[in-house]
Amino acid sequence: MFTGIIEEIGSIKNITKHSQTMIISINSKKMLEDIHLGDSISVNGVCLTVTQFDQSSFSMDVMPETFRKTNLFQLSAGSKVNLERAMAANGRFGGHIVQGHVDSTGVIKSRENEENSVVFTIEPSTQDIFKYIIPQGSITLDGISLTLVNVTGTTFSVSIIPHTIEETVLQYKFPGDTLNIECDILGKYIHHLMKGNKEQNKTENNISKQLLVENGFI
Repeated sequence: MFTGIIEEIGSIKNITKHSQTMIISINSKKMLEDIHLGDSISVNGVCLTVTQFDQSSFSMDVMPETFRKTNLFQLSAGSKVNLERAMAANGRFGGHIVQGHVDSTGVIKSRENEENSVVFTIEPSTQDIFKYIIPQGSITLDGISLTLVNVTGTTFSVSIIPHTIEETVLQYKFPGDTLNIECDILGKYIHHLMKGNKEQNKTENNISKQLLVENGFI
């Protein structure tokens, strides 16, 4: 589990692609301070597993499902990426619950300065995720925990403070670029449970006198 508080901007050392799989190597400093094989690290909001590491970089496998559903396939040598290690049990919960499971990618439609902030407007590639997106709710973009400030039928907006711009890859993102989107897991669970209850109630409400007669209850 992650919190959406980026620890470091890494740089892609090299990428090996085979059809819809990849091996990515990332130059890093902070991630290597306490790294082990099998550790989970969020790369642009995608939970990946450390498979190799040395004194200056670490490597991770990208499987076909991740290749298809995220923007990692767009990376190349030199690309900057957001990095966050899995949350320690005694760590501070600075953002919100982030799994590193991307729901959709999105395209930046606009980037506008508003006094001391920058407002990004995003159009998701999967419109179905809007059922989890509400104003002032939480959302994760490229691994960054953010607050929604506006939601329309096809886009949503977030307002970014200068510190977040400076400490994340958002400083390199402009209209036309893509972002990985993860919706708030609490909203997804609530929606799933409510949907299940509605379906159950619908089944229960289908009981009629004719059904009871046919099954010998009357």
